[in-house]
Order: sequence, then C-alpha cells, then structure tokens
Amino acid sequence: MIVIGNFHHLPQKIAEVNLERKEVAGQRFYITPDGTFPSVTTVTGHEKKQFFAEWRKNNPAESERVCTRGNRLHSIIEKYLYNQQLDLSLCESNERDLFLTLKPEIDKINNIRCLEFPLWSKTLELAGRVDCIAEYNKELAVIDFKGSTRPKFKKDIKNYFTQATAYALMWQERTGEKIKKIKILMASEDGTCQIFEENTIDHVFSLKEAKDIYISEILL
Repeated sequence: MIVIGNFHHLPQKIAEVNLERKEVAGQRFYITPDGTFPSVTTVTGHEKKQFFAEWRKNNPAESERVCTRGNRLHSIIEKYLYNQQLDLSLCESNERDLFLTLKPEIDKINNIRCLEFPLWSKTLELAGRVDCIAEYNKELAVIDFKGSTRPKFKKDIKNYFTQATAYALMWQERTGEKIKKIKILMASEDGTCQIFEENTIDHVFSLKEAKDIYISEILL
C-alpha cells in the first residue's frame, strides 16, 4: 500500500538552529544561543520519572518495544507530513496499523509551520524539539503524535499538555505567533483513536508548577 501526503508547508518563520544536547546526572540539557537549559520533557516528566524508571527496570523487553514503536511511528508520520512516498507494506505491522488509525486525523492537518523543530525560550529557560506546529481543522495548534498500548485517560497525560504548552510559548517568543490550542493525537494497539484538545492558557500554571518542582528538587 502506497500513501503520499498532500500537505502545504508555510515558509519558515525562523532559521533552524541545531541545539547540542548533553546529559548531566541523568538530566537532559540543550545548549542554546541564550544559555544551557533543561529539556521540556525532562522538566514536565520529572514527577513521573521514578515511576517510569521502576517500570523500565521491571519490564525491560516491553520498555524497549514501546520505545522502538514510538520512534518508528514518528518516522512514518514525519515522512507522510513531508509528502514523501510511503510504502506501508515495508513498515512493521504494529506501527503501520497505528499510523492507519491516526491517518484520518493527520489528514486534517495543513499549513505546517514546522516538524521536529528545535525551540527554546530565554524567558522559560527551557528547550526541546516540538513534533509539529500546524493548523488542525484550520486552527493553529501544537500537535503531538502518540502510540499507546491501550487508551488513556486525560488525567494520566497532564504532562503532555504542559509539554505542548511550553512549545507554544517558545514558538510565540521566537516568532511572535500565538498558539492557543493543543492537539494530542493518540492511537492505541486495540484500534482506538483518541483526540485530546486543550487550550494552552489552561496549562500555563501547571507548566510553572512543574518547573518550580524540578528546580527545587534537582537544580537547587
């Protein structure tokens, strides 16, 4: 099965800057033109870090499978959004099925600003790489793509919303373009497709709270 995307990409508002990544005591940092900042995922995932460390330790094979699944799914989606020809018969069946589950929602994306793009904020003192900034149903949003073993509840993925909010604020700081919406597109292995839609403004306080906790427990 061959698929080719048909997405419009807008001219880049800002030049892409390759941010050097470094690990310090298990914490990820990026060296940016404005300083060395912790990664968004490190900060927003800090509260769950111990839980996931224990889970990976007790489930090494499943942990590796899930990580590989995520990387492969993102690669397929990125190629599709770049309008590259994709032969899905060459993809692993699990990631192919997850992609096909998400495809009707991915096809609602257009006027793409950036994909897998490095961002940072001097104000937030955070950095990272955003999955996608584009219009979804004609509404500008930070868009994240997730594969999951089973469907999730909104209360279990609050860190996804704070992470996306950080990227929205970074984008606004770097370009002047405000992003009001967050879209998390999630496909589960049972064939379920979930769309979580949030307002960025509703998660600004949670982002500040996550950063304050991280600073108090790690950096101080």
